[in-house]
Amino acid sequence: MLNHFVVEANKITAGVAVRIPGGFRFFHSDPRFRRLDGQIFRKARTLARKVRELAQSLGRPGEPERPQPVLT
Repeated sequence: MLNHFVVEANKITAGVAVRIPGGFRFFHSDPRFRRLDGQIFRKARTLARKVRELAQSLGRPGEPERPQPVLT
């Protein structure tokens, strides 16, 4: 099994996942995915789903990230 892999969603390279004890740590390569940077996911499938969900909330490549509502 690979110790690291590139994570892509919606034709966007989001970053890389690195195997660590207990799961996979995500490192962003695209600033739009910075909110996931450093997070640890037990399963690669869960990491990929989170990246895909975030990618779907973004505009097209090259567009700035949409502001997220602040819940108080």
